[in-house]
Parts: sequence; C-alpha cells; structure tokens
Amino acid sequence: MNLSLSEARRIIITSQKLSGFSRKGKPGVLSLIEHLGYVQIDTLSVVMRAHHHTLWSRLSDYKPDFLDQCLKEKKIFEYWHHAASYLPMNHYRYSLPRKVLYATGKAHWFKQDKKIERFVLDRIKAEGPLQSKDFEQTRKKTTAWYEWKPAKRALEQLFMAGKLMVAERNNFQKVYDLPERVLPPNIDLTIPSEDEYGEYLILSAIAANGIVMATEIGYLQGQAKASIAKNIKRLLKEGVIEEIRVSQGNGLVYYGLVDQCESILNMNAKQRDDRLHILSPFDNLVIQRKRLQQLFDFSYMLECYLPAAKRQYGYFCLPVLYEDAFVARIDAKADRAHKTLDIHSFHTERGFQKTDIFKETFTEKLKFFAAANGCEVVNPCKEVRCFFIKNRI
Repeated sequence: MNLSLSEARRIIITSQKLSGFSRKGKPGVLSLIEHLGYVQIDTLSVVMRAHHHTLWSRLSDYKPDFLDQCLKEKKIFEYWHHAASYLPMNHYRYSLPRKVLYATGKAHWFKQDKKIERFVLDRIKAEGPLQSKDFEQTRKKTTAWYEWKPAKRALEQLFMAGKLMVAERNNFQKVYDLPERVLPPNIDLTIPSEDEYGEYLILSAIAANGIVMATEIGYLQGQAKASIAKNIKRLLKEGVIEEIRVSQGNGLVYYGLVDQCESILNMNAKQRDDRLHILSPFDNLVIQRKRLQQLFDFSYMLECYLPAAKRQYGYFCLPVLYEDAFVARIDAKADRAHKTLDIHSFHTERGFQKTDIFKETFTEKLKFFAAANGCEVVNPCKEVRCFFIKNRI
C-alpha cells in the first residue's frame, strides 16, 4: 500500500488516540494503556509528570486519581518497557521474557550481589511491603543513580527479575512487595514462546502506531529482533499485515494491519478539539526521535540534560502538534506555589505561519494545560503574550 505523507501522519495520530478518542474517566485511562501498550513513567515534575501528561493529552477529563485507581484495582502494573512504564495487566505474561533474562544473570546497571538480594527478599517476605528507605543507609546519602546504596540496587535487580513488584508509590517512591501479593488471581503466568512474543511485539506496535518499521518494533528489544523478523515474514504471508510505503519516505518499508490504514482514512476522525496538543517529551508519539524526524520532519531533543549554554530551546521544551504537523515548542514550568504556569520561551518551526485560528486554539489549550498543572494563571513569554486577551482561567 502506498500512502502520502499527510495520510501516514493522519493514520499515526489517530492510532495514537490523539484524534477521535471518545472514552472518558477511569475506563478511558485503562483503554488507552491497553491500546498504547505502555505509558512511560518519569520522575521529572517541571510540569505534570510524563505518565499523567501522556494520558491527559488524550483524555479530556483526565484526573491523576484515575491512574491510581487502575493500579490499586490491579488493572495495570509497573515494569520496564523501553523505560519504567505502566503496562496493562492483561499483557503481564509478555513481561516475563525480559524477567527471565534478569533472573538468569543479566544485571540491571550494576553487578549482581546475591547476598544482598537474599537479605532484601527475606525481609520483604517476613515484613511485607517495603521501600528503599526502610533499609539502612550504608553510605553517604546521594540522589545520583550510580551511587545507589546496595539495598536499592538489590531492590531494582529483584524487580527487573520479577521476584518483586511495585505494589504502589508513596510520595512517588516505590513500595516493593512479592508478586503473589500484588498480582490479581488467575493471572496468566505462562511464558510466551519466541514466536508468540515476536507476534505480540509486532501487532501491539502496529495497533498503537498505525504503521511501523521493523527497527521501530525492535526498539530496545535486542533479544527479540530475530523473532520479530521471522514473524513479520509469517504475518505478511498469512495476510495479517501488509507492507506500507510513504511518499517522501526514502523507500523505507513500514508495516500495517491489512485494511486498518484504509479504514482510518475513511473515518471522519478529525475533530475541532483534536487540532492542537502540547505533548510530553516522553509521549508515545515522540519518544522515538528518529521516527519523529522521518515522518514529521521534526528534530527534537529534551535539553534538560544539556549544560545551559548548549540549550537552544530551553530546559524543558514541550512539542506542539497542530493538526498533522509539529509546529512549535514551548519551554514551560509549573510554579505550583504561586499557581502560575510560566512560559519561558516559544519557538515556531521554520515556515509556520501563526494564523488567528492557531493563536486562539493555542491560547485555549495553554489555559487548559495550566489548569491540569494546578495553575490558575498563565505567565506568557513575550512571543505568546500577544496571543492573550486575558490570562486568568
């Protein structure tokens, strides 16, 4: 199947549920996580944390309590995707291949210390759920990940190996417990075969993204690359998926579900409320930067990890999606003490014309974003100030 670049973008945005998603409330949160496959967790709180931001971008009535309730009701769980993420509980068995790797010797950042791991596990078995702070600090206190105390390292290794789970978070700190005390009853614990796992990765990636390349399916899934390649060939032969080529795509081969692309293009999914999104740097749509560059011609980097002198757009710059293009980025910070959303800078992409409709739509979205961050006032930079008639929500 051949697609224009505009058609490809529409398919991707609709598949990402940034257009045409009508479910609401807690059921909407669960539906989104099940469809997207994961929602990345991040500790940065310059604006609302990534997991809340990603869901808010797709769910008009989103509240953080919805996510917390899904976790308490054991509808979702926390584990590693390409990073720390919330995943749907009905996909739990597909987390097991990675856990087996860690349980059989793979180290998570640090060399394993079996003695400390046994000590940590025995305490949790005997005492119940514990946090890292419940273990004695054995070295100078630090927040640097590479200087974690031995017990913290053991907790993370046991978590990656599936011997512990995150039962909840207390002030965003992980509370660890045994899987049998966290998992719902009757959960499927059978380890998928290589073919099952490969097919799962392929079909879930296509469902969430509309069209994908093989390298994107295998993003940080090194152990599954051979299975992905094998099962792409099988699913093509069986007529489940098809090859997709995009004009201006430099001959790159994408894969999509048979008939899905055409179905999306035939939908009238483009609604007024879906025209503009202020996205998280860790949003599912933007997390694969090379894909973002190839399909949206948008070069994006989160600059908070760069020295201040090397930043071009600001410390915590957020991509702005307008219709089917990334047109701008804003450097924003929620000053929660003063209930003010500070916009430090606003940059549009080369050639983008700021029409009156864009200004009106952007201003309304910015106010909505401020409210979602617990802010009552938007403090715009000079480039945005002219958009506002009044800035109080």
